[in-house]
Amino acid sequence: MNKYTQGTGGLGNAAMRSPADTIIVNAHVITVDAAFSFAQAVAIRDGKFIAVGGEADIRSWSGPETVVIDAGGKTIVPGLIDTHAHVEAAGLLKYTVSFDGVTSIPEVQEQVSAMAARTPAGEWIRGRMWHPPSQLEEKRFVHRSELDEAAPDHPVCLPVGHFTLTNSLALKLAGIDRNTPNPDGGEIHHDAAGEPNGVLEENAEDLVKKLLPAWPETVRISQIQEAMAYFNSFGITSAISARVNPFDMRVHQIIARNGMATLRISAMFAPTGGLNPTMSEDEWEAFLAKIGVFSDFGDDWLSYSGLKMQVDGGMTLRTADMRESYPDQPGYHGTVVIGQERLNRLVSIANRYGWRVGIHAVGDGAIDKVLDAYALADKERSIRDRRFIVIHGSLMQPDQMDRAKSLGVRVDTQSAFLWDKASTIARFLGKETADRAIPARDMIDHMGLNAVAQGTDYPINPLNPFINMSISITRKDISGTVYGPAQAISREEALRLYTSSASWYSFSEHKTGSIEVGKLADLAILSDDLLTIDEENIKDIVVLKTMVGGRVVYEKVP
Repeated sequence: MNKYTQGTGGLGNAAMRSPADTIIVNAHVITVDAAFSFAQAVAIRDGKFIAVGGEADIRSWSGPETVVIDAGGKTIVPGLIDTHAHVEAAGLLKYTVSFDGVTSIPEVQEQVSAMAARTPAGEWIRGRMWHPPSQLEEKRFVHRSELDEAAPDHPVCLPVGHFTLTNSLALKLAGIDRNTPNPDGGEIHHDAAGEPNGVLEENAEDLVKKLLPAWPETVRISQIQEAMAYFNSFGITSAISARVNPFDMRVHQIIARNGMATLRISAMFAPTGGLNPTMSEDEWEAFLAKIGVFSDFGDDWLSYSGLKMQVDGGMTLRTADMRESYPDQPGYHGTVVIGQERLNRLVSIANRYGWRVGIHAVGDGAIDKVLDAYALADKERSIRDRRFIVIHGSLMQPDQMDRAKSLGVRVDTQSAFLWDKASTIARFLGKETADRAIPARDMIDHMGLNAVAQGTDYPINPLNPFINMSISITRKDISGTVYGPAQAISREEALRLYTSSASWYSFSEHKTGSIEVGKLADLAILSDDLLTIDEENIKDIVVLKTMVGGRVVYEKVP
């Protein structure tokens, strides 16, 4: 395959055309173009691919100042795109307690105590995202009395994702006691004696989280730059940042404006910081009417994708909103954090002012509610070419996929939930439901490849895209157990969900997602060929080099 774009002197005269800034040769290039074709080399100038083809042809683009990179026969893929990740959280690795590898409550206490020992008394101890129900041998959340033992002199705030775990001092600072009412869309959990046990669910989390001091702007800039570098180390060159508040949006803008960005960001905007706006509907309309921007405003480095909202919790936390009752509790369908009428109005107002919406919906009950809201908004102003989003869609049913397609709605899911949490899903919802979780095969077949993409929901799940691809191809979890093999997809499809299909989320399909002439020169050089490596080893692929806009932003140390 040979592809060229004209240089200053045309195709036929190599001496007259402008040379490339960089050429990469001796490579196995998987272009992920429409034909899924292959090449041996690429040429880059001004941040874009100017030629893709055979090695001899690409070498003709070399000039005295051209940088020549020998890929050593390694595989090159387009820069990877994670369509659902909390990017900014990766910048907190040095500032928070890690629970990686922790398997018991005593080990949790040890980690918190260690952080307390190096933190001045009275200052907050913040945790990194983790998942107690699947990690801990106790298979439950840590309660306030247990955190009190570990850090009696520090307020503790440990996010789980839809839940936050706190100690007594944090509850006291928040003014939470046995008489504190539950906020709308949230719950303060209590022990047998009626006292708060330190577990705050959904909107109740904000009672404590609003007390956390904001990071200074200079610190936040550094944190987000570190987050971008972390993403780059996995070959990720673009990401849909899953919930970006106004302060972080400002920081992203400072980074991009000053040429410091190494990761292309399209933001799911959260104007009030929460998963759902805390404004009244009149305030919501006034805000959107005056803000002066709407979806997909931005440039190649930073843009608004849409507005983020939420309906339910999670299937790994026993809070996904289900059509049917949970197996062990007749009548319990999960958690719903917003009423249908309010959801309908918020979505319709957003649509009215040019914003598309992405709504967190895990259970099939929640997905029904989202599609109802989208259908109602569509009657007022068509959404069919606007790519509204079902975020997660983890337990989406085939009839819902067909309905989504008819509305032009896409789904962005995360096979990574099955990596170390599939057994927890089975424990809460039954093996049959776990088998149909993340139904990527059905999604592609019913909705079309370009209406589906993969993310990780990092830091809820590992950021590593090759773990995510491995699960979608093999349906094997970390223990080797297979869940729902009928939902497995091909290697080509798995790669497309991270590249060409993923680019459709942010209307970037003409800029990113494949290695083609004229597109942005985002790519990753891999340790192994994704298409031929033994499927058991896909998860072990590592990135050797990452380029964004033709610039090397990550290189693995030998």
